[in-house]
Amino acid sequence: MADPTVIHIHNDAGADKIRLGVKEFKCVGANPPFDHPHIYLDMGADDRIVCPYCSTVFVYDEKVGPFRTDPPECLYTADEAP
Repeated sequence: MADPTVIHIHNDAGADKIRLGVKEFKCVGANPPFDHPHIYLDMGADDRIVCPYCSTVFVYDEKVGPFRTDPPECLYTADEAP
């Protein structure tokens, strides 16, 4: 199950970039079983970061909110777990 305090992001939609309202999160790539190693990413003082596995660009946008993504279907939930 996904840790409820750190949002988990997937990119099954193939979005060029994903906006989120947090700077620390976990990228899983695609949904399992097509996922890459689940890694924590931290933007630090920057407003964007690129996942070294799937090359998804993540952009911080406080307007999105802490437990949401844009596009919204990129938020990984426990219901999607195999």
